[in-house]
Amino acid sequence: MHKQNQKALFGIIVTIAMMIVGLIYTSYSRPSSHHKVFGVTYMTMNNPFYEIINNELEKVIDQNGDRLITLDPALDVTKQNEQIHFFINQNVDGIFVNPIDYKQIQPALLAAKKAHIPIIVVDAPIKNKELVNCTIVSDNYNAGVQCANDMMNTMSSAKIVLLKHSSAKSAKDRIDGFLDTIQSHPQYQIVDEGECEGQLELAMPLMQKIIKKHRNIDVVMALNDPSALGALAALENNGMKNVKVYGVDGTPDVKSLIRQTPMVAGTVAQSPISFGYTAALKMYDLLAHKTVDSNIIVPVTLITKKNIDDFDETGWQ
Repeated sequence: MHKQNQKALFGIIVTIAMMIVGLIYTSYSRPSSHHKVFGVTYMTMNNPFYEIINNELEKVIDQNGDRLITLDPALDVTKQNEQIHFFINQNVDGIFVNPIDYKQIQPALLAAKKAHIPIIVVDAPIKNKELVNCTIVSDNYNAGVQCANDMMNTMSSAKIVLLKHSSAKSAKDRIDGFLDTIQSHPQYQIVDEGECEGQLELAMPLMQKIIKKHRNIDVVMALNDPSALGALAALENNGMKNVKVYGVDGTPDVKSLIRQTPMVAGTVAQSPISFGYTAALKMYDLLAHKTVDSNIIVPVTLITKKNIDDFDETGWQ
C-alpha cells in the first residue's frame, strides 16, 4: 500500500475514533430524557368505577409521555401486596393504590416508603395514612348519612338489610354513616347483613339467602352500585317489588334505573373522573417536590327521582 493511501486510511480511522469518543462524552455529559413509569393496583378491575379512574390516570400520564402499569389483584390482598413489591423492584417513579384491606396493605406500603417511592391512595383510605403521601377519597361517611336521611324522610319505619365490604375502609365508612344516623331511631331496624366485597356476582346469591330467611324487608343499603344491582336482581327474581334499594357510586346503570323502577331509591354519586385526574396531577406535583395536601376529600351527592334530571344518566361525574 502506498504511503499516501496509508495516511488517508489513518486519517479516516482517527476521525471515526474521535466521533465515537465524542458520542460517548455527549451521552454521559448530557442529561438523559427519562420517561417515568408508574404502577397502579386496584381492588379489582371487575368494577367499571375503577376502569374510569384508570382511564383518567392514563390520559394524564400518556400526555406527559410516560407509562402506567395497571395490575388487578382480583380482591386478593396477598396478591396486591406482591404487586406493590413488584413495583418497588421495578423502581417505578410512583405508585397508586386502591387498597383491598385498609390494615393488611400496610407492610407493602411501608416497604415502598422505605424505597422513597411516592404513594397515592385512591378511593379507599388505609389505617395509617403516614405511610402514604396523599389520600384521595369521597366523603364516604356522609354518603351513608345521606342514604339514611333520605330513607327516614320517605319512610316512617323500615326493616333493613346491609350489604357490606368491611375490609375496605371506604365501604365500612358508608355503612357506619348509615348506622350512626338511624341509631337513635328504633323504628328503623337492621334485620340482616352480609359481606359481598362490593361484587354483583356475590351480592345476588347473598341476597337470595337473606330473602329465604326474611320476607319482610323494606330497604337494602348496599355499599356500592354493583352490590345494589345484585340485590335488585335477587329481589326481582323473588317477586319482591316493594323493597327500596340504595347504592353508592352514581353508575350510569343505576342512574337509569332510578328513573325506570321505583325499587331503586337512590345512589350517592362519586367522581371517578375527578379521582383519576386529581391523583395523576398530585403525583407529578410530588415528583416536582411541590406541597401536596395529604388528605383530599371529594364531596358526594345523593341522586334520587327528585333530582335525576340534574345528572347525565349515560356518563360518570
